Amino acid sequence: MTRPLTNTKGVTMAWIDAHIHLWTSDTESYPLAGGQTAADLDPPDFTPEMYLRHARPSGIERVVIVQTGYHQFDNSYATDAIKRFPDVFSVIGIVDETKENVQEDMEALKAQGVRGFRIGVDYDGPQWDRLFKAAARTGQAMCPITHPAGAPAIKEMAAKHPDTTVVVDHMTRVGEMEPINDAHIAQLTDIATLPNTNVKISRLHALGDGPPHDDLIPMIKQVIDAFGPERCMWGSDSPYQVFKETMEDSISVVRDKLGLSESDRDQILRSTAERLFFS
Repeated sequence: MTRPLTNTKGVTMAWIDAHIHLWTSDTESYPLAGGQTAADLDPPDFTPEMYLRHARPSGIERVVIVQTGYHQFDNSYATDAIKRFPDVFSVIGIVDETKENVQEDMEALKAQGVRGFRIGVDYDGPQWDRLFKAAARTGQAMCPITHPAGAPAIKEMAAKHPDTTVVVDHMTRVGEMEPINDAHIAQLTDIATLPNTNVKISRLHALGDGPPHDDLIPMIKQVIDAFGPERCMWGSDSPYQVFKETMEDSISVVRDKLGLSESDRDQILRSTAERLFFS
């Protein structure tokens, strides 16, 4: 474990950013998926070093890399970051759910530090039940990204597979495509009735009205009330967060603006992600 960071007053701030993306313009060493070229990369690259320059001043010590479609099933750039920065990174990867032997791929990736897998919410076909069952056996999380209308499908799969850990990305992106509304929040918080579900308070740069993000505070409080701090974690969604705004614009919402107790703040900014992705 790396030594906990302290701020200028000597206060420990060993936070975990539970959601970032990394990729590289070195497409010879790390080929792009699906016919993409270097011209498709936006930004051209976002390396561990680039991320850490933004993260360290805000007290972020450990980080969960979420695999992107740029490299898709080749998770090696993310897992190589674990090798280069021991005890700093963990990975949520992507696997080909259509493969009959997908569990073998999941187990091999777990040995490399992959603790969960990013998925969509179009759960037609037997491959999804196979994937969720495999995740229960391997102890890896299913991490769906969706829009508000996809929340019921997430709940259905989480209920069907109670031994599988589910981590919902970006609060189902409530407030991204249309204004925040009570119906969308209710669909999100309804997922919380299942004890195997968790949620990321993340991608704030794309939700609501922009910084200082005060308009998001009522929704975030409802999410925390529904899931409990022990099932909530914060993520920046960098590089997009740090290119559109600053790291402080996002982390300060949870750290400073929600009126959380010290223990609840530490739970959301560290302990939940630590339990799911670093233990």
